[in-house]
Amino acid sequence: MSEPPVITVSGLITRFGEQVIHQGLDLEVKRGEILGIVGGSGSGKSVLMKELIGLLRPAAGTLRVLGHDPHTQDMREAEALRRRWGVLFQEGALFSALSVAQNILMPMREFTDLSIPLRRDLAAIKVALVGLPPEAADKHPSQLSGGMKKRVGLARALALDPEILFLDEPTAGLDPISANAFDELILSLRRSLGLTVVMITHDLDSLITICDRIAVLVDKRIVTGTVAELAQHGHPWIRDYFNGPRGRAVLARTGS
Repeated sequence: MSEPPVITVSGLITRFGEQVIHQGLDLEVKRGEILGIVGGSGSGKSVLMKELIGLLRPAAGTLRVLGHDPHTQDMREAEALRRRWGVLFQEGALFSALSVAQNILMPMREFTDLSIPLRRDLAAIKVALVGLPPEAADKHPSQLSGGMKKRVGLARALALDPEILFLDEPTAGLDPISANAFDELILSLRRSLGLTVVMITHDLDSLITICDRIAVLVDKRIVTGTVAELAQHGHPWIRDYFNGPRGRAVLARTGS
């Protein structure tokens, strides 16, 4: 028997006033896969992620993350569920007044009763896990490059050893070399930690290089498939995205 999906969305409707963002959206995410989410501006990519992590409530439909609806949990249940995923927001959302180590320690302080020495040891492990040097732990975000800030945000997302990692535009603003290194880091973490990764991105290289499947938000719903499948899809936006000049260049370079 196949393992049930870690995320199931069925008939999701999202609206803000009269504006409908999602209309009957369906999605399944398999355990251990890297799923990329892409779509045009205003298609509701970040809105969908916020619904999955319980920050926004959809107007209708069913939603299950790790078997639970994050919107129907009591306070204790919701806290236990939030411990099972980590989130890297687009801008990193680091606390500028705190050091790298202190930023990583925040989830541990909020959700665990671990001793202070053990929390510090774990923070040092997370710093190493994302490829940062030990001395980075004492620096503040203003002292770091864009790529290092992304890694700190990732280390904080991994602080509680999550099962699912949500990434919102993780390579935005990075140069191609740094973006490629970040993609390789995500692949390595998936292999070593058994993570399921849900990644919003506009980066075609990331989509093609590391994603097992891609979910495209079009017409208020989702179309899923592999790169090869989507490159043959008949929808105009999907066709233009994967078969436009930039898409063809990336596909040719990666041999997809």
